[in-house]
Amino acid sequence: MRNYVLIVLMFLSLNCFGQEYSQSWKDLDYAGDSAIYHRLDIYLPKVEKKSYPVVIYIYGSAWFSNNGKGADLNTIGKALLDAGFAVAMPNHRSSIDAKFPAPVNDIKAAIRFVRANASTYRLDTTFVGISGSSSGGNMAAIAGTSQFEKQYTYGDITVDIEGNVGPYTKFSSAVDGVVDWFGPTNMLLMDSCGGTDFSHNDAKSPASVYIGGPIQENKDKCLLASPTTYIDPTDPPFLIFHGDKDRVVPHCQSELLHEALQKVGVPSRFYLVKDGQHGPGVHVSENLKLMVDFFISSKEKKVLDTDCIGD
Repeated sequence: MRNYVLIVLMFLSLNCFGQEYSQSWKDLDYAGDSAIYHRLDIYLPKVEKKSYPVVIYIYGSAWFSNNGKGADLNTIGKALLDAGFAVAMPNHRSSIDAKFPAPVNDIKAAIRFVRANASTYRLDTTFVGISGSSSGGNMAAIAGTSQFEKQYTYGDITVDIEGNVGPYTKFSSAVDGVVDWFGPTNMLLMDSCGGTDFSHNDAKSPASVYIGGPIQENKDKCLLASPTTYIDPTDPPFLIFHGDKDRVVPHCQSELLHEALQKVGVPSRFYLVKDGQHGPGVHVSENLKLMVDFFISSKEKKVLDTDCIGD
């Protein structure tokens, strides 16, 4: 377990952040239960506008943290704010609090909260993007690939992937673009498709703890916790980053997601970052710019597509 605690520390990068936003709201209760793991922060750009398109960012923690919101605010958050996007950063239940699909249910509830309260926080929810790193990347990708699913069955297991967390269940949890930073995507293959510094198949690994048992002994549930399982042609566009020297989540995981998306015609771009590790060397300025450009182009394309439908 000691090694996995060190992994959590690698995933969480809570850094000082200067005043790079015009307004913020902290610890918003998106589920209505006052739990720390159901709190969310919203930041608005310094440039004043009536409303802002929004990107939701999910911290990485190997699913072990229930209070990591604010991670990467000075890198990913700043890049998005500087580009004119509002940024929402939610907590979610950890794998110690509750097993999959509970943390995904929380993220979907956070998306619904953002849509339901758009006017209060000056959010333009005609575009809602989502991003995340590591375990957060896994959940951001699932939010994209499972966005129109309520319950989903694989093999002998059925999960309520949407959930009923919070009071805003009539609102949509759909997203319009996904940026996945080195997230697990088909966790059954984590040990077989690339080298890491520990065994994901171990009963005490982050993935095994997350689903509630050794992943190879719970294959159906493991695949239900993998975004590749839900892919279909209606999924939003994806941008995927992974370091070629990642020793925590092998880069083959991102390759598998990218290939599966392309196979069904979902727009997807994948960047294998030379000398990138699990975060270090990947959250760098050139990649942050690619992320911003992706969300801007996805927003513009959605406007064009909506205009065409209106015509």
